[in-house]
Amino acid sequence: MRISARTHYALRAAVALAAAPLGPVPAEKIASSQDIPRRFCDNILLQLRRAGLVRSQRGPDGGYWLARPAEEITLADVIRVTEGIEEEIERFPGVAGPLTDIWTAMREHEHALLTEVTLADVVTTSAKDPASG
Repeated sequence: MRISARTHYALRAAVALAAAPLGPVPAEKIASSQDIPRRFCDNILLQLRRAGLVRSQRGPDGGYWLARPAEEITLADVIRVTEGIEEEIERFPGVAGPLTDIWTAMREHEHALLTEVTLADVVTTSAKDPASG
């Protein structure tokens, strides 16, 4: 599975919001804490807001926060926003035909994992790992 830089940044921004205390988090803080180029971060946050995963507030006390609890937002939710919905697997011709079933099974395993892991799971794992600080 190949994931774009945009998706890497979106996942980092979403996890940063999941780990943040209650209240709006400025985009500048998310960008700097996650080493995301600021303009890229702004565009990603806008995309996540349009998809209904985050909310925003303008002004001096403004920023972003998750639209739902972190326990309800999966990695697959974020990936779907930035990567779109996966196309169907093309059937392999001739003797390579059985590869179609292998690719299908691989995608199903990826999907199962990404829909099971929530932003809260990532934050909890990070809190337990002393090297993550």
